[in-house]
Amino acid sequence: MRIIQLFLLVVLGAFTLQAQTSGSTNQKIDSIKSAAAQAIMRLRALDTLAQGQGVGKEAPKDTLQKLDTIVIRLSQPMAYTRSQGAAIKPVDTRSVTGSNIQEKIKRFHMPSFWTKTNRATINLNEVAFVNWNAGGNNSVSGIMSLHSERNYKFRYVQWNNTLDFRYGLNAQEGQTIRKTDDQIRFSSTFGHRKDTISKWYSSGKMNFNTQLSNGYKYPDRSKPISRLMAPGYLFLGVGTSYIDDAKKLNIYLSPLTQKATFVLDQNLADRGAFGVRRATYDALGNKITDGEKVFMELGILVTNTYERTVAENVLVKSNLSLYTDYLASFGNIDVDWFLDVHLKVNKFITSNIGMHFIYDDDILFDRVVNELGYVEQNGRPKLQFKQLLGFGVVYAF
Repeated sequence: MRIIQLFLLVVLGAFTLQAQTSGSTNQKIDSIKSAAAQAIMRLRALDTLAQGQGVGKEAPKDTLQKLDTIVIRLSQPMAYTRSQGAAIKPVDTRSVTGSNIQEKIKRFHMPSFWTKTNRATINLNEVAFVNWNAGGNNSVSGIMSLHSERNYKFRYVQWNNTLDFRYGLNAQEGQTIRKTDDQIRFSSTFGHRKDTISKWYSSGKMNFNTQLSNGYKYPDRSKPISRLMAPGYLFLGVGTSYIDDAKKLNIYLSPLTQKATFVLDQNLADRGAFGVRRATYDALGNKITDGEKVFMELGILVTNTYERTVAENVLVKSNLSLYTDYLASFGNIDVDWFLDVHLKVNKFITSNIGMHFIYDDDILFDRVVNELGYVEQNGRPKLQFKQLLGFGVVYAF
Protein backbone atom coordinates (compact mmCIF):
# COMPACT_ATOMS: atom_id res chain seq x y z
CA MET A 1 0.00 0.00 0.00
CA ARG A 2 2.85 2.46 0.74
CA ILE A 3 4.20 1.89 -2.71
CA ILE A 4 0.81 2.64 -4.22
CA GLN A 5 0.56 5.84 -2.17
CA LEU A 6 3.95 7.04 -3.36
CA PHE A 7 3.03 6.21 -6.94
CA LEU A 8 -0.17 8.26 -6.69
CA LEU A 9 1.69 11.20 -5.15
CA VAL A 10 4.23 11.15 -8.01
CA VAL A 11 1.38 11.05 -10.52
CA LEU A 12 -0.30 13.94 -8.69
CA GLY A 13 2.93 16.02 -8.77
CA ALA A 14 3.30 15.37 -12.50
CA PHE A 15 -0.25 16.55 -13.14
CA THR A 16 0.35 19.65 -11.03
CA LEU A 17 3.63 20.57 -12.85
CA GLN A 18 1.92 20.05 -16.21
CA ALA A 19 -0.90 22.33 -15.16
CA GLN A 20 1.51 25.11 -14.11
CA THR A 21 3.74 24.97 -17.22
CA SER A 22 0.97 24.66 -19.77
CA GLY A 23 -0.91 27.65 -18.42
CA SER A 24 -4.13 25.58 -17.55
CA THR A 25 -7.07 27.29 -15.94
CA ASN A 26 -7.96 27.40 -12.24
CA GLN A 27 -10.89 25.01 -12.79
CA LYS A 28 -8.62 22.19 -13.99
CA ILE A 29 -6.32 22.70 -11.01
CA ASP A 30 -9.26 22.57 -8.54
CA SER A 31 -10.58 19.37 -10.11
CA ILE A 32 -7.15 17.76 -9.80
CA LYS A 33 -6.94 18.79 -6.15
CA SER A 34 -10.40 17.27 -5.40
CA ALA A 35 -9.60 13.98 -7.14
CA ALA A 36 -6.32 13.67 -5.31
CA ALA A 37 -7.94 14.34 -1.92
CA GLN A 38 -10.60 11.68 -2.49
CA ALA A 39 -7.95 9.15 -3.59
CA ILE A 40 -5.84 9.69 -0.50
CA MET A 41 -8.90 9.45 1.80
CA ARG A 42 -9.82 6.11 0.25
CA LEU A 43 -6.27 4.83 0.64
CA ARG A 44 -6.19 5.74 4.31
CA ALA A 45 -9.56 4.09 4.89
CA LEU A 46 -8.34 0.90 3.29
CA ASP A 47 -5.16 1.03 5.31
CA THR A 48 -7.13 1.38 8.56
CA LEU A 49 -9.39 -1.56 7.71
CA ALA A 50 -6.41 -3.71 6.83
CA GLN A 51 -4.74 -3.05 10.16
CA GLY A 52 -7.80 -3.35 12.45
CA GLN A 53 -10.43 -5.56 10.83
CA GLY A 54 -8.66 -7.37 8.05
CA VAL A 55 -8.68 -7.04 4.35
CA GLY A 56 -11.86 -7.33 2.36
CA LYS A 57 -14.26 -5.92 4.99
CA GLU A 58 -16.07 -2.72 4.37
CA ALA A 59 -15.05 0.23 6.54
CA PRO A 60 -17.65 1.97 8.61
CA LYS A 61 -19.05 5.21 7.27
CA ASP A 62 -17.79 7.28 10.22
CA THR A 63 -14.21 6.18 9.49
CA LEU A 64 -14.16 8.23 6.32
CA GLN A 65 -15.54 11.20 8.16
CA LYS A 66 -12.79 11.19 10.88
CA LEU A 67 -9.87 11.33 8.50
CA ASP A 68 -7.45 14.28 9.01
CA THR A 69 -7.45 17.10 6.56
CA ILE A 70 -4.55 16.92 4.09
CA VAL A 71 -3.11 20.14 2.64
CA ILE A 72 -1.65 19.82 -0.81
CA ARG A 73 0.61 22.68 -2.03
CA LEU A 74 1.19 22.96 -5.72
CA SER A 75 4.49 24.94 -5.25
CA GLN A 76 6.81 25.54 -2.31
CA PRO A 77 7.36 29.20 -1.35
CA MET A 78 10.87 30.53 -2.09
CA ALA A 79 13.09 31.49 0.86
CA TYR A 80 13.34 35.29 0.90
CA THR A 81 15.85 37.35 2.80
CA ARG A 82 15.44 41.08 2.90
CA SER A 83 18.69 42.97 2.48
CA GLN A 84 19.37 45.56 5.12
CA GLY A 85 21.57 48.60 4.53
CA ALA A 86 22.69 51.64 6.44
CA ALA A 87 20.50 54.59 5.93
CA ILE A 88 22.51 57.30 4.20
CA LYS A 89 21.34 60.77 4.86
CA PRO A 90 22.36 63.32 2.24
CA VAL A 91 24.48 66.19 3.53
CA ASP A 92 23.68 69.70 2.56
CA THR A 93 27.06 71.15 1.64
CA ARG A 94 25.65 74.63 1.76
CA SER A 95 25.48 74.43 5.55
CA VAL A 96 29.19 73.55 5.89
CA THR A 97 31.29 76.59 6.71
CA GLY A 98 35.00 77.16 7.16
CA SER A 99 34.68 76.86 10.94
CA ASN A 100 33.31 73.31 10.63
CA ILE A 101 36.27 72.05 8.62
CA GLN A 102 39.17 71.04 10.86
CA GLU A 103 41.72 70.52 8.08
CA LYS A 104 41.70 71.00 4.36
CA ILE A 105 41.97 67.93 2.21
CA LYS A 106 45.51 67.75 0.85
CA ARG A 107 46.22 66.52 -2.62
CA PHE A 108 48.25 63.34 -2.77
CA HIS A 109 51.79 63.73 -4.05
CA MET A 110 54.15 60.93 -4.99
CA PRO A 111 57.11 60.78 -2.57
CA SER A 112 60.40 62.00 -3.99
CA PHE A 113 63.70 60.27 -3.34
CA TRP A 114 65.67 63.40 -4.23
CA THR A 115 67.05 65.79 -1.62
CA LYS A 116 68.41 69.19 -2.50
CA THR A 117 70.51 71.89 -0.83
CA ASN A 118 71.14 75.40 -2.08
CA ARG A 119 73.22 77.85 -0.07
CA ALA A 120 74.61 81.21 -1.14
CA THR A 121 77.13 83.10 1.01
CA ILE A 122 78.65 86.56 0.76
CA ASN A 123 81.64 87.38 2.99
CA LEU A 124 82.87 90.99 3.24
CA ASN A 125 86.00 92.44 4.78
CA GLU A 126 86.66 96.18 5.02
CA VAL A 127 89.49 98.30 6.41
CA ALA A 128 89.29 102.10 6.51
CA PHE A 129 91.82 104.64 7.79
CA VAL A 130 91.35 108.34 8.55
CA ASN A 131 94.43 110.29 9.71
CA TRP A 132 95.97 107.04 10.87
CA ASN A 133 99.46 107.72 12.13
CA ALA A 134 100.67 104.14 11.71
CA GLY A 135 99.75 104.20 8.06
CA GLY A 136 97.84 101.77 5.91
CA ASN A 137 95.67 101.56 2.82
CA ASN A 138 91.90 101.42 2.71
CA SER A 139 90.68 98.13 1.29
CA VAL A 140 87.50 96.23 0.65
CA SER A 141 87.37 92.54 -0.21
CA GLY A 142 84.55 90.14 -0.73
CA ILE A 143 84.02 86.51 -1.56
CA MET A 144 80.84 85.08 -3.03
CA SER A 145 80.25 81.35 -2.81
CA LEU A 146 77.48 79.02 -3.92
CA HIS A 147 77.01 75.45 -2.73
CA SER A 148 74.41 73.18 -4.33
CA GLU A 149 73.59 69.50 -3.84
CA ARG A 150 71.24 67.10 -5.61
CA ASN A 151 71.22 63.67 -4.00
CA TYR A 152 69.15 60.59 -4.84
CA LYS A 153 68.76 57.59 -2.56
CA PHE A 154 66.36 54.64 -2.83
CA ARG A 155 67.00 51.14 -1.52
CA TYR A 156 70.14 49.92 -3.31
CA VAL A 157 71.02 53.04 -5.31
CA GLN A 158 72.61 56.31 -4.19
CA TRP A 159 73.62 59.16 -6.47
CA ASN A 160 75.30 62.28 -5.01
CA ASN A 161 75.96 65.46 -7.00
CA THR A 162 77.73 68.54 -5.61
CA LEU A 163 78.55 71.89 -7.22
CA ASP A 164 80.75 74.53 -5.54
CA PHE A 165 81.53 77.96 -6.92
CA ARG A 166 83.72 80.60 -5.26
CA TYR A 167 84.89 83.96 -6.51
CA GLY A 168 86.63 86.73 -4.58
CA LEU A 169 87.90 90.24 -5.35
CA ASN A 170 90.00 92.77 -3.45
CA ALA A 171 90.02 96.52 -4.00
CA GLN A 172 92.84 98.38 -2.27
CA GLU A 173 93.70 102.05 -2.34
CA GLY A 174 96.34 102.81 -4.95
CA GLN A 175 95.97 99.40 -6.69
CA THR A 176 93.70 97.90 -9.29
CA ILE A 177 91.18 95.24 -8.41
CA ARG A 178 92.77 91.85 -7.85
CA LYS A 179 91.36 88.36 -7.73
CA THR A 180 91.61 86.58 -4.39
CA ASP A 181 89.67 83.37 -5.00
CA ASP A 182 88.35 81.55 -8.07
CA GLN A 183 87.24 77.95 -8.31
CA ILE A 184 84.55 75.80 -9.91
CA ARG A 185 84.18 72.26 -8.58
CA PHE A 186 81.72 69.59 -9.61
CA SER A 187 81.54 66.07 -8.18
CA SER A 188 79.21 63.19 -9.05
CA THR A 189 79.26 59.74 -7.43
CA PHE A 190 76.94 56.87 -8.37
CA GLY A 191 76.80 53.83 -6.07
CA HIS A 192 74.96 50.51 -5.89
CA ARG A 193 74.90 48.17 -2.88
CA LYS A 194 73.77 44.56 -2.56
CA ASP A 195 71.25 45.14 0.26
CA THR A 196 69.68 47.95 2.28
CA ILE A 197 71.85 47.34 5.36
CA SER A 198 75.34 47.47 3.86
CA LYS A 199 77.21 50.80 3.79
CA TRP A 200 79.59 49.65 1.06
CA TYR A 201 78.73 50.61 -2.51
CA SER A 202 80.18 49.71 -5.89
CA SER A 203 80.77 53.19 -7.23
CA GLY A 204 81.72 55.28 -10.20
CA LYS A 205 83.00 58.81 -9.62
CA MET A 206 83.62 61.94 -11.66
CA ASN A 207 85.37 65.11 -10.42
CA PHE A 208 85.87 68.28 -12.43
CA ASN A 209 87.83 71.37 -11.31
CA THR A 210 88.64 74.61 -13.09
CA GLN A 211 88.43 78.40 -12.66
CA LEU A 212 86.47 81.26 -14.21
CA SER A 213 88.77 84.19 -15.02
CA ASN A 214 92.43 84.92 -15.69
CA GLY A 215 94.97 84.68 -12.91
CA TYR A 216 98.12 86.82 -12.71
CA LYS A 217 101.27 87.00 -10.70
CA TYR A 218 100.61 90.49 -9.40
CA PRO A 219 101.58 93.21 -10.12
CA ASP A 220 102.42 91.81 -13.59
CA ARG A 221 99.22 91.74 -15.68
CA SER A 222 100.81 91.23 -19.08
CA LYS A 223 100.93 87.43 -19.01
CA PRO A 224 98.20 85.36 -17.35
CA ILE A 225 99.47 82.34 -15.48
CA SER A 226 96.06 80.62 -15.51
CA ARG A 227 92.78 80.93 -17.38
CA LEU A 228 89.44 79.21 -17.84
CA MET A 229 90.20 75.53 -18.53
CA ALA A 230 93.90 76.27 -18.12
CA PRO A 231 94.15 74.32 -16.01
CA GLY A 232 91.10 72.08 -15.91
CA TYR A 233 91.16 68.72 -14.16
CA LEU A 234 88.89 65.75 -14.86
CA PHE A 235 88.94 62.57 -12.75
CA LEU A 236 86.93 59.59 -13.99
CA GLY A 237 87.11 56.15 -12.41
CA VAL A 238 85.44 53.20 -10.72
CA GLY A 239 85.88 51.72 -7.27
CA THR A 240 84.08 51.31 -3.98
CA SER A 241 82.57 53.74 -1.49
CA TYR A 242 81.83 53.60 2.22
CA ILE A 243 78.91 55.93 2.94
CA ASP A 244 77.59 56.56 6.44
CA ASP A 245 74.78 59.11 6.19
CA ALA A 246 74.29 59.28 9.96
CA LYS A 247 77.92 60.32 10.56
CA LYS A 248 78.13 62.24 7.25
CA LEU A 249 81.18 60.26 6.24
CA ASN A 250 82.02 59.33 2.65
CA ILE A 251 85.20 57.44 1.68
CA TYR A 252 85.90 56.57 -1.95
CA LEU A 253 88.64 54.14 -3.06
CA SER A 254 89.43 53.74 -6.75
CA PRO A 255 92.32 51.60 -8.03
CA LEU A 256 91.56 52.68 -11.60
CA THR A 257 91.11 56.40 -12.22
CA GLN A 258 92.02 58.43 -15.25
CA LYS A 259 93.17 61.99 -14.65
CA ALA A 260 93.06 64.46 -17.53
CA THR A 261 94.77 67.84 -17.24
CA PHE A 262 93.53 70.44 -19.74
CA VAL A 263 95.49 73.55 -20.74
CA LEU A 264 93.38 75.00 -23.52
CA ASP A 265 95.35 78.25 -23.74
CA GLN A 266 98.03 77.74 -26.39
CA ASN A 267 100.51 80.18 -24.84
CA LEU A 268 100.39 78.33 -21.54
CA ALA A 269 100.52 74.98 -23.32
CA ASP A 270 103.61 76.07 -25.24
CA ARG A 271 105.33 76.89 -21.96
CA GLY A 272 104.50 73.43 -20.59
CA ALA A 273 102.33 74.77 -17.76
CA PHE A 274 100.64 72.35 -15.32
CA GLY A 275 102.50 69.30 -16.59
CA VAL A 276 101.59 69.24 -20.29
CA ARG A 277 104.32 68.68 -22.88
CA ARG A 278 105.68 72.06 -23.94
CA ALA A 279 106.38 73.26 -27.48
CA THR A 280 109.67 72.54 -29.24
CA TYR A 281 111.84 75.28 -30.82
CA ASP A 282 114.79 75.36 -33.16
CA ALA A 283 118.11 77.09 -32.51
CA LEU A 284 116.72 80.43 -33.70
CA GLY A 285 113.71 80.22 -31.39
CA ASN A 286 111.18 79.30 -34.07
CA LYS A 287 108.44 76.98 -32.83
CA ILE A 288 108.55 73.57 -34.41
CA THR A 289 105.63 71.85 -32.64
CA ASP A 290 102.89 73.26 -30.47
CA GLY A 291 102.57 72.38 -26.86
CA GLU A 292 100.05 69.71 -26.02
CA LYS A 293 96.79 70.88 -24.45
CA VAL A 294 95.88 67.63 -22.70
CA PHE A 295 97.94 65.48 -20.36
CA MET A 296 96.56 62.04 -19.48
CA GLU A 297 97.40 59.95 -16.39
CA LEU A 298 96.16 56.66 -14.96
CA GLY A 299 96.40 55.93 -11.27
CA ILE A 300 94.81 55.53 -7.84
CA LEU A 301 92.35 58.01 -6.34
CA VAL A 302 91.25 58.21 -2.70
CA THR A 303 88.75 60.85 -1.54
CA ASN A 304 87.21 61.57 1.83
CA THR A 305 84.44 64.00 2.80
CA TYR A 306 83.47 64.41 6.42
CA GLU A 307 81.29 66.73 8.50
CA ARG A 308 81.11 67.01 12.26
CA THR A 309 79.60 69.39 14.78
CA VAL A 310 82.40 69.86 17.33
CA ALA A 311 80.49 72.36 19.49
CA GLU A 312 77.24 74.24 19.50
CA ASN A 313 76.96 76.18 16.22
CA VAL A 314 80.46 75.07 15.17
CA LEU A 315 80.61 72.82 12.10
CA VAL A 316 83.81 71.40 10.60
CA LYS A 317 83.92 70.19 6.99
CA SER A 318 86.81 68.32 5.42
CA ASN A 319 87.31 67.39 1.75
CA LEU A 320 90.47 65.44 0.98
CA SER A 321 91.68 64.05 -2.35
CA LEU A 322 94.81 61.93 -2.88
CA TYR A 323 96.04 60.76 -6.29
CA THR A 324 99.12 58.96 -7.60
CA ASP A 325 99.98 57.97 -11.16
CA TYR A 326 100.92 54.40 -12.09
CA LEU A 327 103.27 55.13 -15.01
CA ALA A 328 104.92 58.55 -14.90
CA SER A 329 105.54 59.11 -11.19
CA PHE A 330 104.15 56.31 -9.06
CA GLY A 331 104.53 57.16 -5.37
CA ASN A 332 104.33 60.93 -5.84
CA ILE A 333 100.99 61.80 -4.28
CA ASP A 334 98.98 64.82 -5.43
CA VAL A 335 97.18 66.33 -2.44
CA ASP A 336 94.09 68.53 -2.56
CA TRP A 337 92.66 69.20 0.92
CA PHE A 338 90.10 71.82 1.84
CA LEU A 339 89.23 72.34 5.51
CA ASP A 340 86.38 74.68 6.42
CA VAL A 341 85.12 75.71 9.87
CA HIS A 342 81.68 77.34 10.04
CA LEU A 343 80.76 79.45 13.07
CA LYS A 344 77.01 79.99 12.98
CA VAL A 345 75.67 83.13 14.64
CA ASN A 346 72.04 82.70 13.61
CA LYS A 347 70.03 81.53 10.64
CA PHE A 348 71.38 84.19 8.27
CA ILE A 349 74.73 85.30 9.71
CA THR A 350 77.82 83.10 9.81
CA SER A 351 81.56 83.28 10.04
CA ASN A 352 83.94 80.81 8.46
CA ILE A 353 87.62 79.97 8.49
CA GLY A 354 88.92 78.09 5.47
CA MET A 355 92.27 76.49 4.67
CA HIS A 356 93.21 75.00 1.32
CA PHE A 357 96.30 72.83 0.75
CA ILE A 358 97.49 71.75 -2.72
CA TYR A 359 100.56 69.77 -3.71
CA ASP A 360 101.03 68.67 -7.32
CA ASP A 361 104.44 67.62 -8.64
CA ASP A 362 103.35 68.68 -12.14
CA ILE A 363 103.02 72.32 -11.05
CA LEU A 364 106.53 73.80 -10.91
CA PHE A 365 107.66 77.04 -9.30
CA ASP A 366 110.72 79.18 -9.91
CA ARG A 367 110.98 77.96 -13.48
CA VAL A 368 113.26 80.10 -15.68
CA VAL A 369 112.81 80.27 -19.47
CA ASN A 370 115.06 82.46 -21.64
CA GLU A 371 113.98 84.64 -24.55
CA LEU A 372 114.52 81.82 -27.06
CA GLY A 373 112.14 79.55 -25.16
CA TYR A 374 114.81 77.32 -23.62
CA VAL A 375 114.34 76.28 -20.03
CA GLU A 376 117.30 77.33 -18.00
CA GLN A 377 115.88 76.15 -14.70
CA ASN A 378 113.16 73.51 -14.46
CA GLY A 379 111.80 74.62 -11.11
CA ARG A 380 110.36 72.41 -8.44
CA PRO A 381 106.95 71.66 -6.93
CA LYS A 382 105.93 73.38 -3.71
CA LEU A 383 103.15 73.08 -1.17
CA GLN A 384 100.43 75.61 -1.94
CA PHE A 385 98.47 77.09 0.95
CA LYS A 386 95.53 79.48 1.05
CA GLN A 387 93.76 80.77 4.16
CA LEU A 388 90.36 82.46 4.21
CA LEU A 389 88.61 84.28 7.02
CA GLY A 390 85.21 85.80 6.46
CA PHE A 391 82.09 87.05 8.13
CA GLY A 392 78.96 87.28 6.05
CA VAL A 393 75.39 86.50 5.22
CA VAL A 394 74.00 83.08 4.28
CA TYR A 395 70.82 82.49 2.32
CA ALA A 396 69.42 79.01 1.85
CA PHE A 397 66.87 78.30 -0.88
